[in-house]
Amino acid sequence: MASVVKVQPPTDGNIITILSIDGGGVRGIIAATILASLESELEELDGEDARLADYFDVIGGTSTGGLVTAMLTAPNEKNRPLFAAKDIRSFYLEHSPKIFPQKRGLWGRVRNLVKSLTGPKYDGKYLHGLIKDKLGEARLHDTLTHVIIPTFDIERLQPTIFSSYEVVRSPCLDARLSDICIGTSAAPTYLPPHCFKNQDDRGCTREFHLIDGSVAANNPVLVAIAQVSKEIANANPDFFPIGATNYGRFLVISIGTGSPKRERKYNAKMAAKWGTLDWLLHGGSVPLVDVFTTASADMVDFYISATFQALHFEDNYLRIHDDTLTGKDSSVDIATKENLENLVRIGERLLKKPVSRVNLETGISEPIAKGITNADALKRFAKKL
Repeated sequence: MASVVKVQPPTDGNIITILSIDGGGVRGIIAATILASLESELEELDGEDARLADYFDVIGGTSTGGLVTAMLTAPNEKNRPLFAAKDIRSFYLEHSPKIFPQKRGLWGRVRNLVKSLTGPKYDGKYLHGLIKDKLGEARLHDTLTHVIIPTFDIERLQPTIFSSYEVVRSPCLDARLSDICIGTSAAPTYLPPHCFKNQDDRGCTREFHLIDGSVAANNPVLVAIAQVSKEIANANPDFFPIGATNYGRFLVISIGTGSPKRERKYNAKMAAKWGTLDWLLHGGSVPLVDVFTTASADMVDFYISATFQALHFEDNYLRIHDDTLTGKDSSVDIATKENLENLVRIGERLLKKPVSRVNLETGISEPIAKGITNADALKRFAKKL
């Protein structure tokens, strides 16, 4: 088992281990359920103190996945991960109704509509206070393994990737984890953008104007692989003698939060009549957000899956994702007790489903082998880790 403080350099085992967690609001419960299963397998192998941060060289997360990443890697007073994976699901069940307060009835729907037309659906105050309380003053360099959390800076109109690898070269990126998490979860129309200044130890100050990282990388696994490849190209001694294109040395687990792809919520005939308002609000959903987050995640999965298959290392890449969500299950903010508990059940069912791989022609995930479930695959990966 790796060091309790930092993961050992990948050359110790000659593999590079990457864990990636998609964005998805309250659907983070699905990912939390999968992560708890993986950590449980590691505990069986190495004891009850085993934590995901001990086994992965890089953990990347966007939006709600960015918050989960910080919770798994921020240190507590004993310099161990702040949260065990099994505790994250309870965190969502307890706090989601206060992050996304539900207004019921006709009057509630009217208030939601009016609020959506004049500003973000939620003010974010509870979420911001909660994140600051849990993560405290911990900064990017404090994480117990390397982390990568994408955001998007609307002033610069470009992604800002908070990478613990980059802190040495760009000290101004060494922001508080709380600010990073508030920024990466600031989904347009749902939560307000986050502005903050960060000063490095040389007195250089940078101002950030951040929104949800999902607009750039809802599935951050490619960002994580690219960052590692950059470190290899820059001759980071941690990665010697691994080659930049040696995908056989990568062991990648990508956790999705589900999507309503098969529900076919929208069509061209319907959208042909939409104006700006309809693209921002239709049937209780935000089509524009649905489109760019799903497109971002799928394009990454297409590329990674195709690359690993072409190089005959497909067994080194595991994507666990449910694209069959329907109705309220696919919402990012319906935080009723009923819906949250249903998301737990979806995560548990997903563990029992067969391992699937995206069909590069249809875009639909299809089972790759009979009898091998996602839970079986996690057990196999745990042994490799």
